[in-house]
Amino acid sequence: MNTSSTHYVTSRTMGMYEPTHHIGMWGENFKTNGCLTTSPSSILEDDTKLDNQSEGTSQGTPESKPVDKIQRRLAQNREAARKSRLRKKAYIQQLETSRLKLIQIEQELERAGQQGVYVGGGLDGSSLGFPGAVNLGIAAFEMEYGHWVDEQNRQVCELRSALHAHTTDVELRILVDSGMTHYYDLFRMKASAAKADVFYLMSGMWRTSAERFFLWIGGFRPSELLKVLVTQLDPLTDQQLLDVCNLKQSCQQAEDALSQGMDKLQQILAETIAGGQLGEGSYISQMSNAIDKLDALVSFVNQADHLRQETLQQMSRILTIRQAARGLLALGEYFQRLRALSSLWATRRREPA
Repeated sequence: MNTSSTHYVTSRTMGMYEPTHHIGMWGENFKTNGCLTTSPSSILEDDTKLDNQSEGTSQGTPESKPVDKIQRRLAQNREAARKSRLRKKAYIQQLETSRLKLIQIEQELERAGQQGVYVGGGLDGSSLGFPGAVNLGIAAFEMEYGHWVDEQNRQVCELRSALHAHTTDVELRILVDSGMTHYYDLFRMKASAAKADVFYLMSGMWRTSAERFFLWIGGFRPSELLKVLVTQLDPLTDQQLLDVCNLKQSCQQAEDALSQGMDKLQQILAETIAGGQLGEGSYISQMSNAIDKLDALVSFVNQADHLRQETLQQMSRILTIRQAARGLLALGEYFQRLRALSSLWATRRREPA
């Protein structure tokens, strides 16, 4: 993709330019990849059909695999699918528990409001933009994100065990699909949190200190993570290397466009806030205009997460199922190491002054 092909859409609210064309064109870049038109569910269906055909053939020809071996494999696949459904059910139950806790916090706030006091709810309300009070949307996000990290750690252990045990591709596909869906859940959670308090999400206070060091528009920079993953996926075919190179170039172009848009938004906000005469003591009109322009900031966060999601999807299409499992494992361990670095940094022995 050439840089000259980048197009921009004029924002109606602030006269700035927002990048939208890069992400929409990605599907065209990889149509030559045969995996694009094949969904995980259709592959599972094809595997099941092949198993059934093999079972029928084994009864008619002596060279076929024994029927009991095929049936055992089908039973293993059904068991893996059952375990996946149980994991999803447990995760939904965790979310329901978080919802009930949130309702409880809301009831406490209502009672406290009637008494003329604020309830902190264990959170630093000032950091949420509401001195002494709780932003319920952010409180819900923090609880959900805590469950999300716990589930990611469990998935990393499961992927590591499956790869070491040389699990079948059918079972690996179930784990990969579950891992991809888990990241999509994070992007959905972040979209809701951005509506509640986009500054909180952009600050990265919900992540550890080492993760915040690499933060870019509320998350990881896709092109940088591609560098981390490619070194863990050798050997790659020549076609895979070409596809990854094209993907990385597209990511960098989209990132540059989003970063330029963010710089323009920051400039416009600064000019809006500084509008009029400083020192007058009255700035209600300037704040009102600035608030109207902050919707664009939420849009930038959502576009950045869309870029991250598209990058994960494209990588899953380029790689084989076993490579995709290794990639998800490497990605999960990378974030685990960042969290470990944060803990070590926080507890390091400081030299006396």
